[in-house]
Amino acid sequence: MARRASRDDAARKLAIDAARLAHDSRGEDIIVLNLRGMSPVTDYFVVVTGTSDRQMRSVADDIKKHGREIGQPVWHVAGRDSARWILLDFVDVVVHIFGAEYRGYYDLELIWGGAPRVRWRRRRKPQTRSDS
Repeated sequence: MARRASRDDAARKLAIDAARLAHDSRGEDIIVLNLRGMSPVTDYFVVVTGTSDRQMRSVADDIKKHGREIGQPVWHVAGRDSARWILLDFVDVVVHIFGAEYRGYYDLELIWGGAPRVRWRRRRKPQTRSDS
């Protein structure tokens, strides 16, 4: 049981970290959905709207790198070449990075409307002397 709890905590942390990284890279309208008990294939979806092909790839690269650094490497990547919808599958967490028109078309929030949203906070900027 403790092993499952630590895996659940790691998945939640990865999902929140992915949302924060997407925010730091100028991703928009970022949500994290808790799909535990609703989806047989994953525990969390992170959904992000990108602003350009380049920015979407950058977000994907940052999240992929972070996963590798914390010992949760990405299992599968799809759509990186087209950059209309990039999917990063970490097994327990799936990150969807959409171009604006594709996010509206696929509307994952509607499909998974019963899933609770995970609250995540943007990182606070460190205070500098000029902020004092």
